[in-house]
Amino acid sequence: MKSSINKLTVWTGIAVLISVFGVAVSGQSSPLLQDIKVLKDPSGPSASSTPLVKKTGSVTTAVPVNAVVVKTSIPVLAEAVIPGYSGVLVETLEGNVVVESGSNYAYNPASNVKIATAYAVLKTFGPEYRFPTNVWTDGSFEQSTGTIHGNIYVSGKDPIFGFEHALTLASELNRMGIRVIQGDLIVTDNFAMNYSTSPQRSSQMLFASMDASKRSSAATNVYSNFLANSGKFSQAALTPSVSFSGGVYVQPMPGNVNLLFSHESAPMREILKATLCYSNNFLSDRLGDMVGGPYAVARLVQQNSGIQPQEFSIQTSSGLGINRVTPSAMMKLLRTLRGELTRYKMTFADIMPVAGIDKGTLENRFDTDFATGSVVGKTGTLGNTDGGVSALAGEINTRGGKLLFVIFNQRGSVSRFRTFQNYYVSLIQGQFGGAAPMAYSPISLDVRMAKTRVTYPDGRRSGGE
Repeated sequence: MKSSINKLTVWTGIAVLISVFGVAVSGQSSPLLQDIKVLKDPSGPSASSTPLVKKTGSVTTAVPVNAVVVKTSIPVLAEAVIPGYSGVLVETLEGNVVVESGSNYAYNPASNVKIATAYAVLKTFGPEYRFPTNVWTDGSFEQSTGTIHGNIYVSGKDPIFGFEHALTLASELNRMGIRVIQGDLIVTDNFAMNYSTSPQRSSQMLFASMDASKRSSAATNVYSNFLANSGKFSQAALTPSVSFSGGVYVQPMPGNVNLLFSHESAPMREILKATLCYSNNFLSDRLGDMVGGPYAVARLVQQNSGIQPQEFSIQTSSGLGINRVTPSAMMKLLRTLRGELTRYKMTFADIMPVAGIDKGTLENRFDTDFATGSVVGKTGTLGNTDGGVSALAGEINTRGGKLLFVIFNQRGSVSRFRTFQNYYVSLIQGQFGGAAPMAYSPISLDVRMAKTRVTYPDGRRSGGE
C-alpha cells in the first residue's frame, strides 16, 4: 500500500512539472518580426564533451546541472526548480541581490545581445539621431517641363528605409516641380530598402516605387498608411510619381553633384524601440555596423560598464550564432543602459517592449489582468544553437518597487524555458506585493516610425516634427 502511494506521488509530481513547463508559445507575424523555427530532436539533447557553459576566468569545464546553487533569502525562490543550464540574477535598484544562481558563468544570451547594440548606438549617437538619405543630381532643371536633364543619385544607410520613404522622395521631387528625369537613377552600395541586404535589389525597388506606372499595390498601401500615421495625409499627393528615361544602377557617387534635399528617418529612439520590440536581426546588425560591428559594440560595453572581456564576448550585433555573456555582466549592462537613458529623461520603456502592451515578442507574455504593463525587457531565442536557448532580461515592477533581472536558459526546450520565465517572474513579483503596471502611455510603432522629415541644404524642413 505504501509503495502504491509513493508511485502515485511521483507520477503526480511529473504531471505537475509537465503542466508548468510544457506549454507551447504561439507564433507571431509582423514585417518587423523575424520568425525563429524551433526544431525539436525527438531523441532529446545528448550529452557532449564540448563545454556549452563556461565559468569566467580559468575554469572551462561544463556546469553540472546539480552544481549551481540558488542563493536567496526567500524560501519559495530557493525551492523553485530552474530548468536547463541556466543563470539567474535578480537585484533591487540599490544593488541588493534578491536571487542569484550561476551568474558568473557565461551563457549564450541570444537576442539579449541587442541590448548591448542599443546601448552602443545610444551612447555614440544619442536618441535624436536621424539617418539621412540624400538625393542629388548632376543635371540641370527645366522648370517649364518639370524635367531634370541628368541623373538622380540616392545615398544613405537608413536601415528602416521602405516603400513609404521611396514615395516620399518622389513626392518631394514633385513638390519641387520635378516629374521627369532625362537620365538614370544611381544608388550607392550602402543603400538598403525593405530590409534587403542586396543593394541591387534595393535599387530596383526604389526605381519601381518612385514611378507610379511601375509601382506595386503594396507600395501604394504602405504609403497611404504612412500618411495617415504621420498626420500628413492632406499635405501630400496620394500618387506621387517621377519617371526616368534611363535605368537604375548601383555605383559610387561622382564629385560633380548638387544636393537637392535629405530625407531623415525617425529618431534613433524610435528605431531602437522597433528593433527591440520585434527583435529584428537586420536592424540590429545594421545599427551595430554604425559603431564598427560586434567587436566595437563589445568594447563600448566593456569600457563603460566595467565588464571584463571574458564576461562579455560577442560575434554578432544581433545575437545570432555563438555569443557568451554572464548574467552578472548583463546586469551591469542593464544598469549602465539605465543610467544612459536617465541622461535623456528616458526609461527602458522608451526603447524596449512593455509586456502585454507593445506589439512584438512580449505582446502575449505577462498579459493577465494583474501583470499587464509590469515587465519591460528583451527576449532572446535560438532554437538549435547551444541545444536551445531562451533569455529574458530587463525590469520588473512590483508593489514593493522595481527590480532588475536576468534569466539565461540554455540547452533545452525553448517553450519550456519561456513558460518557466513567465512563472518565475510572477513568483518573484508575488514576494514583493504582486505585479504593478508601469507608468506607460503606449504609442503604436507605425506612428513612431512615421516621424520622418525632409531637410534642404539651406536649413528648411518639409514635414516632420
